[in-house]
Amino acid sequence: MISKSSPYRWIILSLLFAGTTINYLDRIVLGVLLPEIEKEMVISPMLYGFIVGSFQFTYTIGLLGAGWIIDKLGTKLGYFMSIVLWSLSGAAHGLCRSAWSFAAWRAVFGLSAAGNFPAAIKTVSEWFKVEDRAFATSLFNSGSNISSVIGAPLALLVVLHVGWRWTFVVFGAAGFVLAVFWLVFYKKPNIQRNIGKVDMVAWSLMLRQKQTWGIMIGKALTDPVWWFYLFWTPKYFLDVRGLDIRSMALAIPAIYTLATLMGFVGGWLPRYFLSKGWSVERARKTTMLLSASLLPISAMAVFANDLWLTVVLISLACGAHNSWSANIFTMCSDCFESLSVASVTGIAGFAGGVGSILISAAVPAVLVHYFGYIPVFLLMGFLHPLAFLFVKNLVSYENEGVRS
Repeated sequence: MISKSSPYRWIILSLLFAGTTINYLDRIVLGVLLPEIEKEMVISPMLYGFIVGSFQFTYTIGLLGAGWIIDKLGTKLGYFMSIVLWSLSGAAHGLCRSAWSFAAWRAVFGLSAAGNFPAAIKTVSEWFKVEDRAFATSLFNSGSNISSVIGAPLALLVVLHVGWRWTFVVFGAAGFVLAVFWLVFYKKPNIQRNIGKVDMVAWSLMLRQKQTWGIMIGKALTDPVWWFYLFWTPKYFLDVRGLDIRSMALAIPAIYTLATLMGFVGGWLPRYFLSKGWSVERARKTTMLLSASLLPISAMAVFANDLWLTVVLISLACGAHNSWSANIFTMCSDCFESLSVASVTGIAGFAGGVGSILISAAVPAVLVHYFGYIPVFLLMGFLHPLAFLFVKNLVSYENEGVRS
């Protein structure tokens, strides 16, 4: 078996990066293609909110099952199954004839796409030492931003040649290629269990730990911010700024290019703080506090008159969230034994999904319909600082002296 200090871990990480990129390409392509789709069918803000909500509802439910399945079957088989199913359902969006059929396929897609993060976080916990995990997480998680950088221009290129329906098929097909590569190249490292970590496999035991609740609340309050910007930014640009698909192909990549760079910084900072002799807990939480403090500033995007100032501020929001996300995900592997990392990641993701259904689907649909975008932008600016208070007080590290 290969040691977890082997350079082979970077091959594994590159597969996780590719998986996250493709997973998010399949998620965002609907929003990017919306101007073309609306040439054939009317999708109001309320209907769009329903479509987004159908994905988030099944994605949330799927996280619970995906974490448990991946812990039971292992990352190789569990992740393979998830990739194949989300690619198939993503391609099937090309068959849609109404907003309701989009909602149905988004629901199926959400259920299967939920396997990505439990599998990826579990794999990182197996292959990387604790001081490297946040950076490794930021690297594979950057796929969520890279997909947004390349997604809009790539979708534009494809849709101009084959139309929006076949664009869904092309994007979905990439996942089947990844599934083959995962089966061929994935290998299991030589895992050594660590004395001092919380070794739990039953959800009832996990839910008795305050660390679990701290991570859950942190995810429930902050995941909606990411989903709001991911799903509603194209709609905002279309409704308020009047951008067409060509203009979005410039604005959206600019947002996620900066967000990617900020995510790398958020993954690197804890490692820097650790090199200065800080504890893991202090390094992780300081980085998260710095990230959270940027969100109230970014909410001013809705008041900016200049389009590119709006783009910069939305970039700041997405980048700060990426920095936050790399660290709160890593808390799962900091505080729990590898055997149950996928499960606790799934539980935390479920909490994030519940928050997202309420705060980034239902609430924006109502607020935007009746009051416009200003209230929801302001709401998104203050959720991370609130979440930090819960993380700071509930997530405490024990037995930090033992690192894997």
